[in-house]
Amino acid sequence: MRKAILVGLAILAVSTSGALAKKAAKPKAPAAATAATTTAAAAPVMMGQVSAKDRELYEKNQRESGLKK
Repeated sequence: MRKAILVGLAILAVSTSGALAKKAAKPKAPAAATAATTTAAAAPVMMGQVSAKDRELYEKNQRESGLKK
């Protein structure tokens, strides 16, 4: 029984020491894409923005369903 506990603790110590060493590693440098954003390029299409027509349809559906604001 003592041998099994000792082996378990040894395995735990070895596995956690590697994880802790990796966590303390130096952070990576920022990507080079940040330098490209400073150039004068056309503005990208923003994802997730709602058009006026979509908003109008949403409000119409809200009214028709009877949902109060």
